[in-house]
Amino acid sequence: MRKLKNSELDRLSPDAFKKAHKTPVIIVLDNIRSLNNIGSVFRTSDAFLIEKIYLCGITATPPHKDIHKTALGSTETVDWEYAKDTLALIERLKLSNVKIISVEQAENAIMLHDFKTEPNTTYALVFGNEVKGVSQEVVHASHQVIEIPQFGTKHSLNISVSCGVVIWDLFSKLTLRS
Repeated sequence: MRKLKNSELDRLSPDAFKKAHKTPVIIVLDNIRSLNNIGSVFRTSDAFLIEKIYLCGITATPPHKDIHKTALGSTETVDWEYAKDTLALIERLKLSNVKIISVEQAENAIMLHDFKTEPNTTYALVFGNEVKGVSQEVVHASHQVIEIPQFGTKHSLNISVSCGVVIWDLFSKLTLRS
């Protein structure tokens, strides 16, 4: 087996990415502190053709060298917007028939592997602060809560890891298992 060169990967150009059909998923970052986590979420969102990222509250916005370090240019491909108030954004997305799903450990949460996607539905996945998680008011306003099952002694994952796990799961359910 031979590793492929970057030139052999058949990657989309930034223009082709902008025109490509997107996965019906929106990412909402609720008060994320780490600029490296933000950059990683951009990069994962680029990899899976995510529609848009909303950066809310204290979440930093591009351009910033620490976001760029992990985003590797994906801040130029993935659409994004800043929203000061996460709850107001959630209410606005609901009016556009977007299904709001917080990724959190909560009563009556659906385990990720049990979550079933619906056809012709756009999902907004809300990921929360590295310490406090998704705010309670946003969890309450969500249509559903998804939890990533964990089996070790720690019951938390880094936000960028959580984002990668959940995006891959929804991407595969929405596009690969049609």
